[in-house]
Amino acid sequence: MNLIKRNIELMYRFETMINTADEKLAEDLVASDAPFYTPASDTPLYGGKGYLSVVHWMRKGFSDVQWKLEEMVADKEKVAVRWTLSATHDGEFLGVAPTGKKIKTTVMNFYYFNDDGKITNDIAAEGMIGILRPLGLSK
Repeated sequence: MNLIKRNIELMYRFETMINTADEKLAEDLVASDAPFYTPASDTPLYGGKGYLSVVHWMRKGFSDVQWKLEEMVADKEKVAVRWTLSATHDGEFLGVAPTGKKIKTTVMNFYYFNDDGKITNDIAAEGMIGILRPLGLSK
């Protein structure tokens, strides 16, 4: 199979995974030794379970959080994705009590793949600022 086409198809499955927190999909899509760095943890999180722990962390503050894949550019080793994140701040997040505010922001990520078609790295642009601003945590 063409690697570019494979990577694009994997990202659509990844969108389903993060919106459903599907552990089987996470295991299928993310390399077990892939490290992820996030404000949710002082140390790297690894593999599909580690990635989903970030999803669960987000859901504690935004129970209805959803990521919509808007656009992507792919090559044989990586995919750049522009996401729209939509959520309601209905739980505590970074020490901020629920505000009920609805958030919609753009998030950019680069995903890197190994030869087996599993994600080995996820580099995020400063998408967190789009969450922090509406909550009054950033200017």
